[in-house]
Amino acid sequence: MESRLLSERSSVFQYADPHAVSDYVNLHVGQHCIGLSRTTHPLANLSHRKFADLDLCRISYGGSVRVTSPALETSYHLQILLKGNCLWRARQREHHLVPGELLLINPDDPVDLTYSEDCEKFILKVPVWLLEDICAEQRWRRPEPGVRFLRNHYRLDELDGFVNLLAMICQEAEVADSLQRVQGHYSQIVGSKLLSLMSTNISRECLGSPSADLERILDYIERNLKRDLTCEGLADQARMSQRSLYSLFDRQLDSTPKRYIRQRKLERIHACLSDPDCPVRNLTEIALDWGFLHLGRFSESYRMQFGELPSETLKRRGWAAPILSA
Repeated sequence: MESRLLSERSSVFQYADPHAVSDYVNLHVGQHCIGLSRTTHPLANLSHRKFADLDLCRISYGGSVRVTSPALETSYHLQILLKGNCLWRARQREHHLVPGELLLINPDDPVDLTYSEDCEKFILKVPVWLLEDICAEQRWRRPEPGVRFLRNHYRLDELDGFVNLLAMICQEAEVADSLQRVQGHYSQIVGSKLLSLMSTNISRECLGSPSADLERILDYIERNLKRDLTCEGLADQARMSQRSLYSLFDRQLDSTPKRYIRQRKLERIHACLSDPDCPVRNLTEIALDWGFLHLGRFSESYRMQFGELPSETLKRRGWAAPILSA
């Protein structure tokens, strides 16, 4: 198993200072701190590949080390123990991982891991948005806080074919002319496998099931707001006729789907323009980013909704941007 998960061709560090390796991991894999014994001088090894939206990492610190982090925040970590052992602690629970076991760390989970001297791991980093996009595309329902894995550790023999899939990805990652399109397909497959093989808080009930209601349709819109959402496409996702969709919006919101989507986009732009911490290079860029291709109409729609031009909102936070006409 271990020989198939990244080879020496992906090596970044060999017999290096563990702190240098840790700094690299902080940049590419996940924020953490390491604690080493002052009486030892271990040498660490690390292999790494960026693969479409995923990060593949193989790491050993060469000595006993404790790895901690308040939370990963924007990603999930799937860690496979290849050698040695590792103690995982979390919320009054702990588990001793042995080779052939897998650990899943959710974005909001605190990280507290103690590696043995001979410990070596393979780590797969999966961004939060990738799993959310898969849920949206499959029309699976997820709780508002986001996708969460309910069970944290598995034996690899419980996950039919998953290691073979990871081995294929590692092989493709090390191909000199690997196509981005191929990598993207593999990333989607990995995310879908994770959600189908492992225990999560999502429901695979379709958005368009008989129990679908307006709240679920609005949640779909909110998670895909930057996409080109059409009434036809939205009705197809909800598995209802366009007439039924219009009737639902008219009855519940006194609006149309198109008008509601435009309103929510403008509200997002207004929130960004009003927030000093939200980076804005220019008004044209943010309008186009949210799908407003006719800049004059954008400004007029914004003024009608908020009583001022977008340039005026931006000026109120004390920053002079290139002015958008009208």
